[in-house]
Formats: sequence, structure tokens, C-alpha cells
Amino acid sequence: MKLSIIVPLYNEEGSVVPLYRAIVEALDPLGLDYELIFVDDGSTDATVAKARQLAAGDPRLRLLLLRTNYGQTPAMAAGIDYAGGDVLVTMDGDLQNDPADIPVLVEKIRSGYDIAVGWRHKRQDRLVSRRIPSRIANWLIGKVTGVPIRDNGCSLKAYRADVIKQVPLYSEMHRFIPAMASIAGARIIEVRVRHHARRFGLSKYGLSRIYKVLLDLLTIKTLIASAQRPVAWFGVLAAPALLLSVSSIAYNLYLVGATGTMSVGLAGVGVLFGTLAGFLLMGGALAELVLQTGSLDLRRLPMLTMERERGSVSAGLVQDGERSADE
Repeated sequence: MKLSIIVPLYNEEGSVVPLYRAIVEALDPLGLDYELIFVDDGSTDATVAKARQLAAGDPRLRLLLLRTNYGQTPAMAAGIDYAGGDVLVTMDGDLQNDPADIPVLVEKIRSGYDIAVGWRHKRQDRLVSRRIPSRIANWLIGKVTGVPIRDNGCSLKAYRADVIKQVPLYSEMHRFIPAMASIAGARIIEVRVRHHARRFGLSKYGLSRIYKVLLDLLTIKTLIASAQRPVAWFGVLAAPALLLSVSSIAYNLYLVGATGTMSVGLAGVGVLFGTLAGFLLMGGALAELVLQTGSLDLRRLPMLTMERERGSVSAGLVQDGERSADE
């Protein structure tokens, strides 16, 4: 088994060297064949120079350079596409994730899981600006997607390569990977991991990302709901508009028959909502066509076929450890 460690970096000149050393110290004793992939997301400090020095002395370290700052998810996606391992591990480059937890995640993949998700049970971040919004977001994501992950924002995760390479990643979608993979019945486990306070540099996260997460959440909900039959999902969305349109037009016809007059306002409402219902139904038909003929078919993500001595490995979420009072 080959292991790939993927680390997006953005202005982490103080963290890149100690991070590299910590990863090597955690993985070398395991005797695994592994590679390190540092993805620089358009850093403007000395991150690239220091990473190049490390790569020059270690052939296992590869450096990918993005032309500008695209964001964490595109940087992570670039590393995933480039990685050649059977098991892929992603983590932050700010030393808040602990590389010593990587072996635990990898062992979960070896035991039959498709995704091992880290959750920071003693999170070392500010309460108001980071932890409280995170708790609300995790609760909301769990309710909307039906995949109740405690800590969707934790970048420390391990994946089976043939699963994660089929999951589309863009915008801020890295936090929704478990929900996307659940469409194909991926077996997911949560693993308690350590979390450290930031030692170098400044945080790249803030409350400004909330609206992006909400928009992505709407997208994910639509993808999950319409993964099998998009036209049926769009039909459900069109039903209220169609009902209102038919009711308005029917009432207007009644008025014409009873009084010889009609309500222009109601007629306009009927036409507008009828048009909306038609557009939604056409959108569903188009989505169905894309699903059937397009290059991405969420229904064809690798399904589980491996069996264990005590029965088959089923799909779903398994929580490792008890819920703590502090995320």
C-alpha cells in the first residue's frame, strides 16, 4: 500500500519546515511507502523557497505550485489529482493538525472504511469567531445532507484513492466530501484527533466564509437529492408553482364565467408561476440528460465489494469515541 500526504500551503513560511519534520517523524517508523505533496496556493512569502529546499533533500517530497491564490479546495483537489497513493491523507499546513494522528486514520482505511474523518475534540481556536460558528455549521450540514459529521471543517482526513478521486471538488466543497461520498454508499468513520493552537502566521478563515458555505450547502443538497432522478427532484420543486398557476388560472376562468370579467393580477400570477414551473421541469430534464450522458455520474462512484470475516462491510457513518463537550 502506498500512502500520499497532501498539504495545501498559503503563506506558511514559519510552519512548512517543522510540519515536514513532524510528518516524517510520524511516518518513517511505520515502514510505509509514502509520498508528500505540498501544494502552494500562490504564497507571497518564503513558503515556496523553503519547500524547494526540503524537496531537494527528499525525493519523496513533491511541490505543486498554483499560479495564484485559488483557495484551499482547489489546492487540495490539485494534490488529490496528482497523488499516486492507494490511500490519500489531507491536512492543513499550519501545524494545527497533528501528523502523529495520521497512522490512526490510515489504520481505519486498512480495516475497511473508505473515509476516516478527523474531529478536533479539544479545538484550540477562538470561541466566538471559530468554534461557535463551526458548531452551528456542522449541525446545519448534518441536518441538510443527512450525514451527521461532528467536524466537517477538519482537514485531517484519510480516503481510499478510488473513492476520493471521483468526488468533484470546487469552491469550498472539501468540507462536504463525506456527504458527497455518501451518495455512493461510502463507509465513513469519525476519529478523534488532536488540535494545536496556531504557532506561526495568521489564520485564513473567518466569518466572511459563511455565505460561501451556505451556497455550497444548497448545491450539495441539490446534488444529493437529485443524484438518482434529477427530473423527479425538479418536479417536486415545480409542484407548488404549478399548483399556484393552475389555481390562479382556474379562478380566473370561474370569474369570466360568473361575472364576465377577469382579474389581470391573478392572470399574471398564473402565467408567471406556470412559466417558473415549466423552467424547473425543463431544468430537471436537462439535468437528467447530463446525468445519463455526462462524464460525471455520482451513481457510478466505486461501491463497496470487500467482505470481512464477520460479514460484509456496509455503508454508513461510524463514530469512533464518545462526543466531547468541546469541539
